[in-house]
Amino acid sequence: MKRRFDSARALILGLIPGVLLILATGVSAEEPKAPLPMQELRAFAEIFGRIKESYVEPVDDKALLESAIRGMLAGLDPHSSYLNEEEFDDLQAGTSGEFGGLGIEVGQEDGFVKVISPIDDTPAQRAGVKAGDLIIRLDEKPIKGMSLEEAVNLMRGKPGTKVVLTIAREGEEKPLRITVVRDIIKVASVKGRMLEEGFAYVRLSHFQSRTTEDMLKKISELKAESKVGIKGLVLDLRNNPGGILNGAVSVSDAFLTDGIVVYTQGRDEESRLDFNAAPDDVLDGAPMVVLVNGGSASASEIVAGALQDHRRAIIMGSQTFGKGSVQTIIPVSQTAAVKLTTARYFTPSGRSIQGEGIKPDIVLSDAKLTRNETDDAIRIKEADLAGHLENGNGKSEPEEQSDQPGPDVGDDYQLSEALNLLKGIAIFNNWD
Repeated sequence: MKRRFDSARALILGLIPGVLLILATGVSAEEPKAPLPMQELRAFAEIFGRIKESYVEPVDDKALLESAIRGMLAGLDPHSSYLNEEEFDDLQAGTSGEFGGLGIEVGQEDGFVKVISPIDDTPAQRAGVKAGDLIIRLDEKPIKGMSLEEAVNLMRGKPGTKVVLTIAREGEEKPLRITVVRDIIKVASVKGRMLEEGFAYVRLSHFQSRTTEDMLKKISELKAESKVGIKGLVLDLRNNPGGILNGAVSVSDAFLTDGIVVYTQGRDEESRLDFNAAPDDVLDGAPMVVLVNGGSASASEIVAGALQDHRRAIIMGSQTFGKGSVQTIIPVSQTAAVKLTTARYFTPSGRSIQGEGIKPDIVLSDAKLTRNETDDAIRIKEADLAGHLENGNGKSEPEEQSDQPGPDVGDDYQLSEALNLLKGIAIFNNWD
């Protein structure tokens, strides 16, 4: 599937949890530079010298300057940071779908680590970690006062080792202690199945380099599996924390035939980047429902916003996370780089999602389905009454109860409602 990009001034690179990234290919020399704040720089040099001279222990120059850079970037926003060689390697490894850890996407809030989303089929999800949890202790170490990088490093470790997360969760009176066993995290970003004949379900847990290719393959398999093709699709982006920008664009493009998918805009009006859809739709216009929640962030919000603005899909669930900024990776040496927030991204209609999120067309709470176990044998119908009046259409054999399984939705209330909506649209479209 082809995608048209209206600017070549930047190269899309990859992801860090919940963050869209662009690798800078050059800085414009035409923009006038502000004069250096010499007084403040003199103060910095003075403090640096005092630390070197008077601190209780010797301090390495490189470590001291790196700490200063980290502090400077951390003061800007939660997503700007300094990347040393190891951290930059980890950033690139994130796009491959295999990395070590607990399997959670995290950010920082009020000095604590906030879980944006647990990744599907990972130790954290299996242990019961949920989106929105605040991690306040790692083993016995308080999180307050740590940088996000320090907390993430503490959560990493050898596969098979344990870490105890002390979690503050909304609705719980006391903090929870959850033990998670570290493992190699292998993320399968695309899963899918038929819910009923003609109605398909595809879940995207992440946006990686192969996500679009794997999604198109899965949809092709589901088409072949169904005798009537795909009459409707549920695209599940719940607890999907994002990933690479071109993955989000190409997934949206798979269902759109024209127009802008997303655009980014920084301080400079000329820095705008437009990403447009190519003229093809893998579903040939079949209706779609997109499921989202508070764990849907970044690239997920791009897809939901694009499909909502183009009226290509109905968005269902709860309001999304609201991560609408773009980070640029700026190399500063052979082994280090700066991740700097340089732009916001906007939906096709010009909405900024930053701090706002995508508001669903249909709001649904996160509930579970329970089956009514009432025995049909004790229910009495009109036809069971002695001497009941015939219906006038002649005698007919009583209908046998179908032994076909019901919709493949488990106890997922939101998925069940999405399927019901698709079935209603299909019935309406078949009316003359």
